[in-house]
Amino acid sequence: MSEPLTQPPAADPASGRPDAAALEGRAAALDAQDPLAAVRDRFDLVTGEVYLDGNSLGPPTTRIMERLGDVVGREWGRLGIRSWDGSGWWTAPERIGDRIGALVGAAPGQVVVGDSTSVNVFKALVAAVRMAPDGRDEILVDAATFPTDGYIAESAARMTGCTLRAVPAGEIGAAAGERTAAALVNHVDYRSGRLHDLPAVTAALHAAGALAVWDLCHSAGAVPVALDADGVDLAVGCTYKYLNGGPGSPAYLYVRGALQPRFDSPLPGWNSHADPFGMAPAYAPAEGALRGRVGTPEILSLLALDSALDAWDGVDLGDVRAKSLALTDFFLECVGALVPPGRVESVTPQAHAERGSQVSLRCQDAGEVMRALIARGVVGDHRRPDVLRFGFTPLYTRFADALHAARVLADILEGTP
Repeated sequence: MSEPLTQPPAADPASGRPDAAALEGRAAALDAQDPLAAVRDRFDLVTGEVYLDGNSLGPPTTRIMERLGDVVGREWGRLGIRSWDGSGWWTAPERIGDRIGALVGAAPGQVVVGDSTSVNVFKALVAAVRMAPDGRDEILVDAATFPTDGYIAESAARMTGCTLRAVPAGEIGAAAGERTAAALVNHVDYRSGRLHDLPAVTAALHAAGALAVWDLCHSAGAVPVALDADGVDLAVGCTYKYLNGGPGSPAYLYVRGALQPRFDSPLPGWNSHADPFGMAPAYAPAEGALRGRVGTPEILSLLALDSALDAWDGVDLGDVRAKSLALTDFFLECVGALVPPGRVESVTPQAHAERGSQVSLRCQDAGEVMRALIARGVVGDHRRPDVLRFGFTPLYTRFADALHAARVLADILEGTP
């Protein structure tokens, strides 16, 4: 890991606020010492645009089109069905799962890629309840969860005869009791960017005898995740945000190795059968992570994801986290210096231990403001009613981009054309 990215703030003695004229020099200095600067060239970015929506959909890498062209033209077009074996299609869900596992602290053989995040949440939560000790009939869910997680949790509760209780993420550990079977928690809140304490919540759930299921959609590839070390039972995540797999790229499912023999999927498909081509009428689950598979893998999008993960070659995850915090610190500083006082309010925690890799600002007329930002080449998004979201992806976002985004936001809020 490289030295932290630091530069002393340039403050205006009169106001105590950072000197706007010096921010550009700060950005240049920070970009010059960025150990990830060269990784930006691995992405196909729009010239002149500042893309701060990687927490919703990451951009393509420069090699994806070449890889997809080969998959379609040669592997599918020339080899056809022979590619299931000859081109490694059949084993791709586990092979690519191991690549993602390296980014989330999972040893090989515990992550499988396939299906959507919603489907994997369902598999993980129902399986967790089935593995819980007898007599446990309660599922806890993060009260501020992404809506789909809540919908899936409610359905899983009905299916398993459990009650569902919504609890603030930070209180889930304390809320777990002798009737709690499992809890579904978001590692990073999608609205505010708040990072929840995965190790502490997991430990508290285990102390209560419950299983921990984590949603990593807004953390994997941007903040540290140590699934094995922290004893997480099951986890899910998408691959089209910080992992840049493309729209609709398949999600992944983590099942801790010790639990795999007991993992009882509510969606037993032919792809997870111990003898998938035996076509037996009775289901017999495969061993290991393969139990998380269901149907035929999404080969085109799966192999696009495989190519996208090449962008992580040689990247130190410690550098990623250090730059993420430095970028969000700097953006908040620039907003404080440039945006008219009182026009925006950060809802993202100041404390590094509680911050993901996005900045969310409460702003009146957020939808109109974001449309104006996008029209001027600063791409973020908003969540109703009043939150502007800016995602900072360390692999390609520069400090100069953070400054430019704050300047454009300030101009819009001041009414400057």
